[in-house]
Amino acid sequence: MRLSILFSLILILSVIDANAQDNYEIQVYGSETVEKGHTMVELHSNYTIKGSKIISDGELPSNHVFHETVEVTHGWTTWFETGFYFFNSIGNDGRTAYVGSHIRPRIAVPESWHWPVGVSLSTEFGFQKAAFSPNTCTLEIRPIIDKKWGGWYFSFNPTVEQSFAGPDANRGLIFSPNFKQSYDISKVVALGIEYYGSTGPFFHYDPIKEQDHQLFLATDLSFNPNWEFNAGLGWGLTNSADRAIIKMIIGRRF
Repeated sequence: MRLSILFSLILILSVIDANAQDNYEIQVYGSETVEKGHTMVELHSNYTIKGSKIISDGELPSNHVFHETVEVTHGWTTWFETGFYFFNSIGNDGRTAYVGSHIRPRIAVPESWHWPVGVSLSTEFGFQKAAFSPNTCTLEIRPIIDKKWGGWYFSFNPTVEQSFAGPDANRGLIFSPNFKQSYDISKVVALGIEYYGSTGPFFHYDPIKEQDHQLFLATDLSFNPNWEFNAGLGWGLTNSADRAIIKMIIGRRF
């Protein structure tokens, strides 16, 4: 247990060297894809308790705003799925709107290969309105590595992002690592930590005060194999991050 906690702290510190984190889908991915012929429908609900309060570069403030994202993912084969996202914002002062949409194909290493860790690769492409994200057309490439070890679960997503329109269009790949560690305290309840970051251009990181780092205390409930539930309370660790956020994910597999 001590070694696991030490490993987590070392990993978080190693990536603590992250542009704004879009708080619409706050999730560290696992490597598994949706089963062939099945569809997962998820609602991502996030509320910013303490965030930005002024318009910056045309982007609306995030303080006291709800983000509601509908995600629909279909499994085409045992190793390939496609997800679709519909981002929405709910708030006062003109902040209630449809924000944008993404499409996300993902492939995974089949379980029949018997790799010691789970591995998959997600690519996510789409657009969002400039009032909610200054980079209006983006591509995300997300490698996913995870491992279940007794009651412990670890997942690392060394994500990179590319903007095609907006202030980051000429900055190259932005490094945005995510990490999760949880422990099953019962057959139903798992507790853990989740880290989300954005450091700036890969190998040419922004100054720490301009980076985005968030840490969440989170729980996962496994009360039914067809349902997914994740919730957490997060804190921004740098000035560029929203300071306090509540998040919840509810999913149903059909």
